[in-house]
Amino acid sequence: MKHVGQSAMRALLAATGALSLLLGGCGLWRPAKVPMDSTLSKSSCTASAETLLVMLPGAYSRPDEFVREGFLAALDERRLAVDVLRVDAHLGYYNNGSIFERLQADVFAPARAQGYRSIWILGISVGGLGALGYAEMHPGEIAGIVALAPYLGERLTSTEIANAGGLARWRAPAGPLSNDKGEQRLWRWLQRYGTGASSPDLPPLYLGHGQSDRFAFSHQLLAAVLPPERVFTTEGGHDWPQWRRLWHRMLPTLPLPACPA
Repeated sequence: MKHVGQSAMRALLAATGALSLLLGGCGLWRPAKVPMDSTLSKSSCTASAETLLVMLPGAYSRPDEFVREGFLAALDERRLAVDVLRVDAHLGYYNNGSIFERLQADVFAPARAQGYRSIWILGISVGGLGALGYAEMHPGEIAGIVALAPYLGERLTSTEIANAGGLARWRAPAGPLSNDKGEQRLWRWLQRYGTGASSPDLPPLYLGHGQSDRFAFSHQLLAAVLPPERVFTTEGGHDWPQWRRLWHRMLPTLPLPACPA
């Protein structure tokens, strides 16, 4: 990726410092480790899954919360030929701007080397930002994205988009963007979902959020350019009860491989 684009995305990540005061969750801020910690859980119904689902938690969540909240059990119940990699991509990596570098070096490059042919990514809250930002920066690497209540930047840009009549009508900046335009770069990429044109570097995007989520204003702007069957809502706000309900509703619609009968 070009340096200008990388710097622009770093500018977007800088906003997550303020985000730490807004997001729910438990635990204290932790420093970023190198390499990033992760835990692999193999499919319960096959020893040779070719699909990997990378799970990125919210700002202060721990990867084991995906187990506690039944995300992995739901995969097992549906007998899916999918391995899961739970990544400890906490807020420290976003604050220091290293999240995308660490995901590439510690998660996706090793996964491809291990032979996975299809890699999906699920991100919650700031993890949704990580999922979308990585897909934008690494075209063609991701087979699909599940974004649950994703953080999409500060309200200023989303208000500008709304005032323009929505994401489809927003006149995105053309050409390279300066270092302080990370949010506009992300929204410009998301705008492509409303064109109707298929592209191998634009993976299927599934969006879920609570109707009273603190970021629902931005979610609704994105939802307007996605196919209706890939948008899911539930009552409530920005927490695990909503994300758990959404996951159980979304999972049956995802084109993930099943184990042989």
